[in-house]
Amino acid sequence: MNRRMLVATTALLALVVMLAGFPPGSAAQGKVVKIGLSLPLTGSDADGADAILKGAQMAITEINGKGGVAGYKLEAMVFDSATPAAGQYDPAQAATNYKKFIADSLVMAAVGPVMSGEGKAISPILSEADMATITPSSTNPDITDPKLQAQYRPKGKAVYFRTVTTDAFQGPNMANYLFHAQKVKSVYVLDDGGAFGVGIADSFQKRAGELGVKILGRDRLDPKEADYKTILTKIKGLNPDALYYGGVMQAAAKLAPQSYEVVPRVIKAGSDGVYDLSWPKQSGKEAVDGWFCSQASPELVTSPKLEAWVTKFKKEMKRDPTNYAITSYDAVLVIADAVERTVKANKPITRTNLRDAIQATKLGSIQGPIAFDANGDILTRTVSIYQWRDGEIKYVSVAPEK
Repeated sequence: MNRRMLVATTALLALVVMLAGFPPGSAAQGKVVKIGLSLPLTGSDADGADAILKGAQMAITEINGKGGVAGYKLEAMVFDSATPAAGQYDPAQAATNYKKFIADSLVMAAVGPVMSGEGKAISPILSEADMATITPSSTNPDITDPKLQAQYRPKGKAVYFRTVTTDAFQGPNMANYLFHAQKVKSVYVLDDGGAFGVGIADSFQKRAGELGVKILGRDRLDPKEADYKTILTKIKGLNPDALYYGGVMQAAAKLAPQSYEVVPRVIKAGSDGVYDLSWPKQSGKEAVDGWFCSQASPELVTSPKLEAWVTKFKKEMKRDPTNYAITSYDAVLVIADAVERTVKANKPITRTNLRDAIQATKLGSIQGPIAFDANGDILTRTVSIYQWRDGEIKYVSVAPEK
């Protein structure tokens, strides 16, 4: 072996040894940063999840089209978090998907989950790996509550970041709206038994009671059951001004037509769980008309400032956007910004360094300024109110804070 070949071989062996020394996920290799996306792409929540996926994909495509970020190409790793057995999102499947992300050394951060039940399942897993996720839609406040740190982030540092506010504001602000704008004096509350549905129904009910609204009762809907008419007939006999549903589409798809039949004149309201563009198709246009719902974000889709973005999304993604498609798009921008700042600080691209950079985010975005508190919650707390009219979702107003 000549001297030149010996030097080259020695250098190659040294490089192999050095790379082998990195633990899984410790550093991005090959100038690729993968972003995990675990979303319920099948089942009753599929339309909303598809919008969120496409928002993230659009951001990744745009960034890569400009040459990537700080020398790195972004790449999506996508898994379905719904299962046939659940018929919707499945927290156990979400946990499995996030373990797969963590096992891939190139996955440095994630966008998601869609649902808070998934969030409760995956947050401890993220904490152990010191890997950040940014949810564009999950709103249950327990996950980021410092009082529950031992349960959801046992390693201490925030790993669950949000580009939307939480149900500590979404539920109460809908109660404020119904009381002030719709003059509701009595309400019957339903939930679907999920982490999100129970939590937002609780926060709505608590605030409604504080306002002096009479709570006539509370029931839980089994999302897998087909018939809710027994509960609805009981509600009809109590003659409430309003019906509030905390939950997502699997139960809502059946609740809407049955409540339209049994209690057609009662004011009906829900949360972002029923801001789903497929609802008129699932339940019938007449059945969903009149329902109010909320979003844990500003109204973005109809903003004149976002007209070009919305037009581009429709053209490239072959569907209408939602507000959470936009908060998903911005979640990718937060990750890209964290990559850029990490490189500029001469730090290696690791999960820990990206988590730290995400925590320190101060970013202007198409939804407005994005910054997080110490627990990962976005500092802005806007909640928006909508109403279904003639099969379309229409913006009503910002929800009152008091």
